[in-house]
Amino acid sequence: MTPGTNDPKTNAPAQPVLTVVFPAFNEAENVGPLVDEICAALNTLGQPYEIIATDDCSDDNTVDVLEGRAQGGAPLRVLKHVARSGQSSALVSGIRNARSPAIATLDGDGQNDPADIPVLFKTWTEAIDKEELMVAGWRATRKDTWIKRVSSRIANRVRGGLLRDQTPDTGCGLKVFSRDLFLSFPTFNHMHRFMPALTIRAGGRVTSVKVNHRQREGGVSKYGTLDRLAVGIFDIMGVLWLIRRPLNPQTHPELLQDKDAAS
Repeated sequence: MTPGTNDPKTNAPAQPVLTVVFPAFNEAENVGPLVDEICAALNTLGQPYEIIATDDCSDDNTVDVLEGRAQGGAPLRVLKHVARSGQSSALVSGIRNARSPAIATLDGDGQNDPADIPVLFKTWTEAIDKEELMVAGWRATRKDTWIKRVSSRIANRVRGGLLRDQTPDTGCGLKVFSRDLFLSFPTFNHMHRFMPALTIRAGGRVTSVKVNHRQREGGVSKYGTLDRLAVGIFDIMGVLWLIRRPLNPQTHPELLQDKDAAS
């Protein structure tokens, strides 16, 4: 059976083993090749998969390009926000609509290499504790401007020192984890930058795998250095407060001696 197609016995959509989710905002030049590369990478799995792209109210023809790929046969679903709400919200929308218990995320600008997804997915599937594991990409060699590289290095050190998230590159969009793990996280704006810390807060584990990083081929970056720094300081303080708060046994029944009490 071809990955991403219907089951020939029932003509129903095949249950995917992996859902790839990416956000998109004004990335018309990048999302078409990105979908093609994701398909080329995941066809090597030999198992059904799906792709979900969440458009966050693009002003260009990003949606048209995505829908063209879906009509052309890619196992792609296109979600469209009715109000612009940011990258984290786009990821939340995609993951909530995923049909697979395993999730891979990457950015919609094409700088993450989809060829790395099978490697991260293999690391995740072979882990005994995969339900509590997040496999995070580590862009050891960045293809960004020098100021972006320096600011990211500083931000990662500050964040790692305060949050102890055990991750050298939390800003890398490439990650693989269980859908249930993600759905246990509190949701807030910019949460995508703190997913390793949220994993550890939930009692999970994070491991990092070196991945390829590429130059942006089209479009423009949606983040500036100064605004990212200003927002990041407030975010870190908020997450630091959050991880020091006790978990609610009603939302984390594994904390209860009598788990039936949570039902």
